[in-house]
Amino acid sequence: MVTFLITSFFILAFLAVAIYFWQKPSRSVTADVLPPPPGRGLFIDGTPEGRALVAAEANANANADAVAQHAELLERAGTGDKSTLLDARATGPDVYKEVLNLHIAGADSDPKLLSLVSYVTRHELPVNQNLAGAVIAAYKRSPDRGATAKALHIAALSDDAAVYQNAVEAALLFWREGRLAGVSALELRSILEGEFWILSAPTRSSGAGFLLKRTLANARRELEAAS
Repeated sequence: MVTFLITSFFILAFLAVAIYFWQKPSRSVTADVLPPPPGRGLFIDGTPEGRALVAAEANANANADAVAQHAELLERAGTGDKSTLLDARATGPDVYKEVLNLHIAGADSDPKLLSLVSYVTRHELPVNQNLAGAVIAAYKRSPDRGATAKALHIAALSDDAAVYQNAVEAALLFWREGRLAGVSALELRSILEGEFWILSAPTRSSGAGFLLKRTLANARRELEAAS
């Protein structure tokens, strides 16, 4: 009986040792099967250098997309696609000015310029000095009642006191020369003073705005005397 117990004890001890050594390499193999992920794992992207690299690549991709979109926008504007003005307005004032100037350069006739002005005003888009200058130049070539009101209105929308004064002086000159058939002194005075208030308060209060006010005051006296 004692011999049987001793033999059983040694057998159990042997089995315990065998099980221990059998499980140990199994765990090592499992650990080797799951190494840290290569490349951009948590170890790399979690560092300041890794985050900086990811951010730099994202910025580079965004800049490349912006350059491509800008080039496409200018190409469309060069073909006369006026919807580019809306896209450019949503992009920013500098891009809008660039695209608008392309359209102005392409408006090489009065009908094309009139179409451009109509699109801009219909969509309530900003008028820059170049567009107002082109309208005033067209007005000087062919002044009449309708062109007078349009030139003064577009000049006022440019929010530039010097540009508006240029339009005012042209209208007064044509009126004095009798080239504005159907435009009375009272009507011209009303147009000049009414469009003046489209200019922003800072523009009206500027140095150029002061000179404009003086011109309008002299025009008021002259037109009142004539009426």
